[in-house]
Amino acid sequence: MSQKTIQLVAFISFVSLILVGSQQYMAQAWGFWGHKRVNRMAVFTLPNEMMGFYKEHIEYLTEHAPDPDKRRYAVEGEAERHFIDVDHYGEYPFEMVPRKWDDAVAKYTEDTLRAYGIVPWHLEVMLARLTKAFKNRNSRRILQLSAEVGHYLGDAHVPLHTTVNYNGQLTNQKGIHGFWESRIPELYGENFDYWTGKATHISRVNDYVWQTVLDSHAALDSVLVFERELNERYPSDQKYCYETRGQQSLRMYCEAYTLDYATMLDGMVERRMRKAIVGVGSFWYTAWINAGQPDLTRLDEALFTEEDAKKREELNKAYEAGKANNSVKGRGNVHY
Repeated sequence: MSQKTIQLVAFISFVSLILVGSQQYMAQAWGFWGHKRVNRMAVFTLPNEMMGFYKEHIEYLTEHAPDPDKRRYAVEGEAERHFIDVDHYGEYPFEMVPRKWDDAVAKYTEDTLRAYGIVPWHLEVMLARLTKAFKNRNSRRILQLSAEVGHYLGDAHVPLHTTVNYNGQLTNQKGIHGFWESRIPELYGENFDYWTGKATHISRVNDYVWQTVLDSHAALDSVLVFERELNERYPSDQKYCYETRGQQSLRMYCEAYTLDYATMLDGMVERRMRKAIVGVGSFWYTAWINAGQPDLTRLDEALFTEEDAKKREELNKAYEAGKANNSVKGRGNVHY
């Protein structure tokens, strides 16, 4: 090869590494950092009767918060549980969408609902499963479901999980999903105020999850409009920067651009994160109340087996393989 050819090949490889790395970074809802923080802080919203058990296992709840995102790369039908493109069906406040699953299936068909996301209905399923785990005093199952409930409810608090324009692809703002829910929390989340008050019992769960979706969607206009305004007045060469993470060079929104966007949002990301934290705690608390308030000091011991370890290893391998190929199981245009 000539020296110029070698240089060209090296340059193409470098650019490819940047692009792949950027896609991988942007593909994490709330970012792994954000999901972990939501679950961790939710523990401190619980009453004393629950606090001891949850604090004892706080590291598990934190580390396993991203598991549902990993499963998007390994399990068919997982992706649809993280979002709802509610504006596909009409306009806010989306009264045309039946709130009950059976009614919605009768009106739109199950295939249609799954194609455009099922997060509010899946949250009700998850609450029922967690309630059953409490009734059965199955600590292993309680921990698994608590970690995953935290993930799905966290997703429901993100405006870009409620729209067909989930990554700004319809408004020439591709990448805004990861910008809003990953870049901002990772840069400024350590300084957020996470004191949210105590968890409360949710008496009307269906109303609660749908109000969460509506509140998230109500913030969507600002999410898109402010970034578009910022983009128009920012020098094009100051919007993106490159950061080295491990052996990858990733294209990121520059810190100055991110700070200006966060300032325009006036604490929106922090507010949605705080809502998610107290919401997750309230879901855990509601399941416990609905199960009859079992004594959490007298549960069966949370023993995770070799089979659990094997499944987790397989999940991590599938996640890494899928992430490398940017390949999500199920819906092709899965949310990023």
